[in-house]
Amino acid sequence: MAESRITPRNQDFAAWYQDVVLQGDMAEPAEIVKGCMVIKPNGYAIWERLQQELDSRFKAAGHQNVYFPLLIPQSFLKKEAEHVEGFSPELAVVTIAGGKELEEPYVIRPTSETIIGHFFARWIQSWRDLPVLINQWANVVRWELRTRMFLRTTEFLWQEGHTAHASHEEALEEVLKILDVYADVAENVMAMPVIKGIKTSGEKFAGALRSYSIESMMQNGLALQSGTSHDLGQNFGKAFDVKFQTREGTLDYVWQTSWGVSTRLIGGLIMTHSDDKGLVLPPKLAPNAAVLVPIYRKDDERSAVLETAGKIAADLNIKIDDREGQTPGAKFFHWERRGVPVVMELGPRDLASGNVVLKRRDTGGKETVAQADVSHALKETLTAIQTSLLAAAKTRQKENTVLANSIEDVEDILRDVTAEKGGGKFVMAHLKDDPQCDVRLKEFKATIRNIPLIDEYDGPGKCIVTGEPVSQRVVVAKAY
Repeated sequence: MAESRITPRNQDFAAWYQDVVLQGDMAEPAEIVKGCMVIKPNGYAIWERLQQELDSRFKAAGHQNVYFPLLIPQSFLKKEAEHVEGFSPELAVVTIAGGKELEEPYVIRPTSETIIGHFFARWIQSWRDLPVLINQWANVVRWELRTRMFLRTTEFLWQEGHTAHASHEEALEEVLKILDVYADVAENVMAMPVIKGIKTSGEKFAGALRSYSIESMMQNGLALQSGTSHDLGQNFGKAFDVKFQTREGTLDYVWQTSWGVSTRLIGGLIMTHSDDKGLVLPPKLAPNAAVLVPIYRKDDERSAVLETAGKIAADLNIKIDDREGQTPGAKFFHWERRGVPVVMELGPRDLASGNVVLKRRDTGGKETVAQADVSHALKETLTAIQTSLLAAAKTRQKENTVLANSIEDVEDILRDVTAEKGGGKFVMAHLKDDPQCDVRLKEFKATIRNIPLIDEYDGPGKCIVTGEPVSQRVVVAKAY
């Protein structure tokens, strides 16, 4: 792949993001398929790391992985009115198969609540069958007009969890437990701080009783919804007649949840940490946490340097870049673009002194350490990078979170913010969960991102649109 200049963030953030994805060899547009992308090895390896981190946590909480059909009868979506209304504009529908027109069209999976509801009705008869705790790693299709790699594509990868419970209390406990899992992975693995909160009625999942989200701030100040967990109540239980016999011998509908994250997390990772030199990755997710580049200019240096470099790389279980025909400078540039947290250098002088050089991707700082101590030094450096990236993102979020006490102030702060120009903020304002407020915010293309579960500000106040009392401030921002 030809590598070229990366557009500076302060010049055009959207173009910068596209350049980082391409130059980091993460993905490229699948131009022959509208709105889709090809995820390349460097990008897919990060998705695999995220899968491992999430999957282990789901299984520890008792969930099992399953797989449901990609094609869903169109009539299934119509059984839950709010659900079909919410997804209708995004549906891709199959009407012909095997050369014949289908009696009933199939919808390509936009999400699986409906088909899973159908099977829950077959699997659940008694309180003894509950809870059902399942998760699916899959692809989905939502027909998008404007796409951006990883953030919004017609087809994307995700996980979707689905559970059924005997009571609303159990279901709500599940919803919040998963929200905590998502926040844990975002902050402690991705080094991406989040705000956990409740979505407003206008922003909740179609068909849910209530939705919860984690919201992240990107470097341009725009919000990214990075994960959602939905309290579905008994809506889908009633739509698909999922009844069970209670302990008391009566019949009741199950209480369901659904929750998911997708490959948009990779977009969030890029926009949280990367810089004008390219991709920056936290060590816990990097496909290569460290790479060793041997340096030699003369043939008589080559064998000695490569021998020691090979031993160090083997001891540390890291990659050695011993490609022929590439200068050390070209190799450093290659790994810098791909976000490798630490690049190590070993040349003749290092060989003579018994040292090796470690260079951090996040700060560019170099450290010379004794070869005998390199294992310990590398571990400490990787830990420091992980900690530093989270701290920097938290500081940026704090510095770009502001209070507003009138709708005019909110509009002034956010009016000219775009994905290209940046300048976004998280604006904390007293706003009611009311369609009037949604309409007013949409006048300048902002939304209530969520109502934080932890109120860190000044508590109750009057809604700046309706004047009615509200319990706390909410997060207002422009978003991807």
